[in-house]
Amino acid sequence: MFSRPVSFVVAGAAGAATLTAASAPSPLYPVYQRLWGLSAFTLTTVFAVYVFALLVSLLTVGSLSDRVGRRPVASTALVLLAVGMFLFTVADGPGGLVAARIVQGLAVGAATGTTTALVMDSAPGPRTGSIVSSAVPTFGIALGAALAGALVEFAPHPRELVFWVLAVVYLLLAALVWWVPERARTTTSPEPLWRSLLPSAGVPATTRPVFFGLLPSIAATWALGGLYLSLGSSVIGSVLGVRSHFVVGLVLAVFFTAGTCGTALSALLPPRARQGFGLGTLALGVLTTIEAMSSSSLPLYVTGSVIAGLGFGATFRFAVDALGKAAPPAHRGQVFATMYIVSYLAFSVPALAAGLAVARFGLEPTVVAYGVFDVALVAVAGVTAFVRTRRTTTEEAAERQASNRP
Repeated sequence: MFSRPVSFVVAGAAGAATLTAASAPSPLYPVYQRLWGLSAFTLTTVFAVYVFALLVSLLTVGSLSDRVGRRPVASTALVLLAVGMFLFTVADGPGGLVAARIVQGLAVGAATGTTTALVMDSAPGPRTGSIVSSAVPTFGIALGAALAGALVEFAPHPRELVFWVLAVVYLLLAALVWWVPERARTTTSPEPLWRSLLPSAGVPATTRPVFFGLLPSIAATWALGGLYLSLGSSVIGSVLGVRSHFVVGLVLAVFFTAGTCGTALSALLPPRARQGFGLGTLALGVLTTIEAMSSSSLPLYVTGSVIAGLGFGATFRFAVDALGKAAPPAHRGQVFATMYIVSYLAFSVPALAAGLAVARFGLEPTVVAYGVFDVALVAVAGVTAFVRTRRTTTEEAAERQASNRP
């Protein structure tokens, strides 16, 4: 078995690689669009099918690792993800893309909550675990966008090579996770195992106040991520006039790379300032990108992406940290699976609606309206955080008063 530090690295690598698959097709969407004459709605449908398959997986096997262990679920999901990558290489039309995205979504849904719990279980401490587990999605998505953009632009077999590379990586990681020790005690239940596969979601009662308080901020971050991955390449190409697939991939990667940096940066701030920093930069970044589109300024768009990415990382890290502290260790798989159900609903539903709106209202007006919607979500999250902070401060003051009484 691997030592704890090596296990932590393998768990983090598995989590990042899983999310790399989410963004790898994005720089290829304009290629598919030209090759097969796909509409904006078809592209967002391909994107949404992946997310809905992912949600089905989260609802059924998302918390399975709490019963059978992290390793078998993570390894099986990584093998299935390799199969999804193979389906991308043989896709010859929108039907092939949909099939590949369904398999990919099922695999990622099984892996996300499990690998997040595996990172937390293997971490040297809760703080390190929350930083890495919240940085893993943005780092993996950034890597996928940059890698796909580079291979599409400069490598042979532009539509297949990135998926072959990822398939090999997933098979290697599927073997390595078997050497990660099971550190969390699995839950026991008198019910047969198959009943745990019935669609379900939820969090323990002790975790619910924290979870519901974080819903608006989780929705705001992932709704913005969905915009970047579904329509971002079209915005960069059509509105900003970028023709290089490599540059498209890099610009997409900027947002998610900044998200990874925002995760680390927020850890340096005082605890009470972290959520405010995340939400504030998220809103400012969205408003900056809206201005960049109206002026067709690529540098300003990149600047806005950096600012919004910092907010994405800081806000999501705050959520993961709070849920990691509130969730009992034996239920972490269930809690993080439920968190990702919310995340991916916010990731997909607004993006699919935007894909429909593009056909009627045009790309730029739709993206501007999407940005305004996201800023509204940030405002709701800010109000929720303010109310929760005031309530916590009042409760702490009351407890201090009670303890000082003779």
